[in-house]
Amino acid sequence: MNNNNKNTLVVEGGAMRGIFAAGVLDEFLKQQYQPFERYFGVSAGATNIAAFLCKQPMRNYKVITDYSCRPEFINLARFIKGGHLFDLDWLWQETIREIRLHTEVFEQTPQEFYIVSTAIESGKAHYLKATSADMVHQLKASCAIPIAYRDYPIINDIAMTDGGVADSIPVIKAYEMGAREITVILSQCLGYRKKPSKAPWLTKKMYKNYPALVQATLDRANFYNKSIDFIMNPPNDCKINIIAPPANFKVGRTTKKFEILNSGYNMGIDTAKAFLAK
Repeated sequence: MNNNNKNTLVVEGGAMRGIFAAGVLDEFLKQQYQPFERYFGVSAGATNIAAFLCKQPMRNYKVITDYSCRPEFINLARFIKGGHLFDLDWLWQETIREIRLHTEVFEQTPQEFYIVSTAIESGKAHYLKATSADMVHQLKASCAIPIAYRDYPIINDIAMTDGGVADSIPVIKAYEMGAREITVILSQCLGYRKKPSKAPWLTKKMYKNYPALVQATLDRANFYNKSIDFIMNPPNDCKINIIAPPANFKVGRTTKKFEILNSGYNMGIDTAKAFLAK
């Protein structure tokens, strides 16, 4: 499917690592830089794009540095007792009530936005075209990290989980859909390669009722690294612009220390400034 070589932005997820992309996109908003006609976001990357398209700078900074750091959201003791490690139900309820997404602004946006999720029965990536009515629920499905969040949101009668399982950086999908200039915001430093699971037996045990999801999880490193290979060596007819955290970016998936998160956000702003200055 080729669709007029649309200039595309792809944003990787990575839980709290999403603070870097939040900084990048807030600077894009500040400088009114929006050349993209199509967007692909995965998990935290999708929530960052949503705030960008809803024209809400600092929204995801607040979500990550405040709400996501509260014990109501990340709670290891609750997880050990059989509850959620990441309680998305609480996070969605609170953030929608207190800093809701301005979906009415998104509704006026002509650009296409695809939110990536993974179907648990097939293990395949689904690229959900965002709508103002469904976007909040679509985002929750993309962010539903398996096991850490023990429910599977239902989209179009299909149980979904974290989009990063099946397609962490959907640059190949973007290319297949006609993109010939792709800007990608990564949440790992350049040179990062995902390693295969150290405990495939544990994956098989945890997802024993979903064999396709087991396979997708075991294949995740290969597909991730294939996406990185595409980014570093794109086809001759495709230009890739890479925005990645600097080597001193210290934010991990579950980092809660404000100083580290705030620093990661400012690194995103500085990296965006340097990118736009070019």
